[in-house]
Amino acid sequence: MPNLPTTLPDWLAMLETRHSETQINMGLDRVQAVKARMALRFDCPVIMVAGTNGKGSTCAMLESVLLRAGYKVGLYIKPHFLDFNERARVNGNMAGDAELVASFVAVEAVRGDTPLTYFEFTTLAIMHLLAGAGLDVAILEVGLGGRLDAVNVIDADVAIVTSIDIDHTDYLGSTREAIGFEKAGIFRAGKAAICSDPVPPQSLIEHAGAIGADLWLMGRDFNYSGDKQQWNYGGRVQRRHALAYPSLRGANQILNAAAVLAALEVLKLDLPVGAQEVRTGLVTVELPGRFQVLPGRPAVILDVAHNPHAAAALNQNLGNMGFHPYTYAVFGSMLDKDIDGVMAAMGEHVDHWCVCDLPSARAATASELAAKAQSMLAGRDDSDERSVTIFPNPAQAYANAMSRAGENDRIVVFGSFLTVAGVMMARKSSLH
Repeated sequence: MPNLPTTLPDWLAMLETRHSETQINMGLDRVQAVKARMALRFDCPVIMVAGTNGKGSTCAMLESVLLRAGYKVGLYIKPHFLDFNERARVNGNMAGDAELVASFVAVEAVRGDTPLTYFEFTTLAIMHLLAGAGLDVAILEVGLGGRLDAVNVIDADVAIVTSIDIDHTDYLGSTREAIGFEKAGIFRAGKAAICSDPVPPQSLIEHAGAIGADLWLMGRDFNYSGDKQQWNYGGRVQRRHALAYPSLRGANQILNAAAVLAALEVLKLDLPVGAQEVRTGLVTVELPGRFQVLPGRPAVILDVAHNPHAAAALNQNLGNMGFHPYTYAVFGSMLDKDIDGVMAAMGEHVDHWCVCDLPSARAATASELAAKAQSMLAGRDDSDERSVTIFPNPAQAYANAMSRAGENDRIVVFGSFLTVAGVMMARKSSLH
């Protein structure tokens, strides 16, 4: 194969160029065909995680607990903030450039004339990397939906669906029932199908029944209880008591943690995990950009909330933080999101909107966001004390917020992954 890139940045640049020429055609036929040519398979239990929100947190908790239990764990998680390598981890360590390049070459060697999008190609490459790593367990995060997502060419031993809400409506439908059906597409006959959404769509329940999946529902097959200090898990046969709350902040994390323990209950014979390993794994788990409160003052919170469901959770978490005189929001969003719903969910706490353009043709412009923020503030009695400011990128929006915020104020950076990534990059650059 002459003229192939030799470095990871060059490979990614080439795939980006190809992606712009390859239509996103929802379906698995192309990916299945290339997977078959690669003879791609896992020789260990596979846990697959889908959902509107909470996928990343659930994956991170699974990884943390299983690593504490001494297992060799592979993780595919996305998207990345600073480095593509963040998407593939083996034993808690990011994959190296050379390993990723070798897997890209392996996909290209058998792809032939089958067109693959950037996501399809990189998904096959990372699964090739993980499948060859001698793992005890693989954790795979679904990208978009479930049924037609490239990750779903693998049959999961345990499938988890976290929350189900309205997002990616162009591809998944505009109702929870339609989206629930798409998420349930990762379920398999005779295998455990765990749903941690307390109010699962009927479509998900019916699909699990139709294919003969072993459906575990929150409140029926597993649950949790607790007080301010600790919590307890109850499953079909397993009980775990006096657990520490996950280090990941936020009201919804206990739902995600309960689903993690349900998955471990399913796999208890293949991957036994002790009580202390569960406690330590939950306490030490880290995941950037999910209600991530940075050290120092003013308080800075990073959160990739980009749909109304996630924004409502972020708003609730902000309300639980205690008093801050003013809240500055650094916000950028993709145009296909329910921007009005996201901003409305956050309107209660935001005093100063620092809206920004993003480096994507699919992003809403800062001017469009500003118009929405101005309209929202117009109805407030104290609108003369509030502000809306436009910036060309997240870094400048963040710098402005930092220059204006008092030490007792807070800055919340939210919306698209690109918003949070832009601020992360700026902070990293300022340290060097």
